[in-house]
Amino acid sequence: MWFTRSFTILEQLHVQKLVAAVKEKLSSRQEGVPWSNDLKRHLHDVMSLGVGTELLITPDTTLLLELYNIKKGDRGKAIIHHKFPQQNLTLAASWPGLFVDKQGVYWDVPLSLSADLASAGSSSGFSYHLLLQQNSGEPKCFGGDETNEVPLALLPGLCAKAAVSLKKSIDVWRKKEDKLKMVQPYDVFLSDPHVSFTGIIGAVASGSFGDCSKRISVAEETQKSNAFRVFRERNKFAAFADLFASVNFTAQHGNFQRLFLDLTRVSARFDISSGSLFLRGASRLAQDFFFSRRPDLETFCDVCPDVIVSLQQQIVGPFSFRVESYVAIDPRSQDHFVRVDDSVFAIDWALKVLGSAKATAWYSPKHQEAMVELRFFEA
Repeated sequence: MWFTRSFTILEQLHVQKLVAAVKEKLSSRQEGVPWSNDLKRHLHDVMSLGVGTELLITPDTTLLLELYNIKKGDRGKAIIHHKFPQQNLTLAASWPGLFVDKQGVYWDVPLSLSADLASAGSSSGFSYHLLLQQNSGEPKCFGGDETNEVPLALLPGLCAKAAVSLKKSIDVWRKKEDKLKMVQPYDVFLSDPHVSFTGIIGAVASGSFGDCSKRISVAEETQKSNAFRVFRERNKFAAFADLFASVNFTAQHGNFQRLFLDLTRVSARFDISSGSLFLRGASRLAQDFFFSRRPDLETFCDVCPDVIVSLQQQIVGPFSFRVESYVAIDPRSQDHFVRVDDSVFAIDWALKVLGSAKATAWYSPKHQEAMVELRFFEA
């Protein structure tokens, strides 16, 4: 027997279309005709209705169904999620699938199917992730702008990916005392002052069949990595394998219980996206140092990690301000050796009654994007 866990009616408002419709009607409306009457006739062009429901098939299996823009029936998705004792399985279908590229441009893929198997999350230890994805149809830029180049990874084809990693967390210092008695923290995950490090090292491999395999042949992508790669254009087949690593530092002051200034949290994450490129660069730097040679700037770039820093500061009560920035390190630039390339500003509202949940409103100046989200159990 299936049980319905939730049923939701979704209403989407296209702000840009609404603003354009208001401007058009205000400029072309006839005298004596209320502008509100014209606006009401065009609301159906800027608003779309959707529904969503989550069905509990078994205690460990759920089915999520969502349909958007019901009037046209052109957008929806179905997700089956099953919990095994040590793994989580997710089967998903989207028509169309919505993706975002590195420049923040959104793309619609007519049909996207995926199967995802991942080990259950843990604070430390071994984990793995397997993904099988099939894209069908030609991608289209969401919003109708055809001037952007289609990401090769979204072209039709089948792609299989696998990743394994080893994670280790170390608390340099953690203080559990001095908490206010009988006072619940605004977020239980942010209630212990501490200084900690987390390290991850792993490997990733992928195989592609179809047009999506062309991305392995792109010269720009090839130059960024020294990884193992195979590309067979005639057979439309490509394979890729590489190492990766990440180190995260976090320091927190305060228990997030008091009304003012009881939470200050800073973190820095250093990502090495291509372990093979890092090892090659480190080897060349060691040789240059041993033979007293002047190192090449390109070699320095090979060993420079991607850096993301963040700061969170309580404003008052459950409200806190948070900024997260990507820091680019480029030894080749004499004017901007270190520069802040992308920042996201956010206001978090901790929902105390849920233990660890928050409503987040964030804004990205670079991508000119803003969103309001509800997040659960995010440390």
